Amino acid sequence: MSTVQPGSFLTLHYRLIGPDGADVVSTFAASPATLTLGTGQLTPALEARLLGLAEGARARFELPAGEAFGEREPAMIQRVSRALLARHSDPQEVLAVGDAVEFPAPDGVGRVAGVVRELGEDSVLFDFNHPLASQPVGFEVHVIGVM
Repeated sequence: MSTVQPGSFLTLHYRLIGPDGADVVSTFAASPATLTLGTGQLTPALEARLLGLAEGARARFELPAGEAFGEREPAMIQRVSRALLARHSDPQEVLAVGDAVEFPAPDGVGRVAGVVRELGEDSVLFDFNHPLASQPVGFEVHVIGVM
């Protein structure tokens, strides 16, 4: 029977459970997910919980505050000028507190998301921390296949 190892290609159902007990994401009512360990599809802390699980295994893990998505970093809360926003987004877009906005990543390759925390006349305050940073989470899995 195959077990999950670094670099394994997996088919699995998983559920990420927020600190309030509600599902943040779940594949159990839909098609299973497929992913390769080590490619960034899951955080390293979640991947570590999968290592050693056998094909067919079901497990649930509780991750303490900050382990799954890191600690909240004050430096990740930043003001972005309205002029910069106008250059990188739809000028007709109306922002509201709580909106998630994607930006080009500093490396120019990927994208990062920030949540609007405050609207100012000349700038917008964004929180680029993961929404579950500094939060405890649950992680439930059913490993269907391991290659």
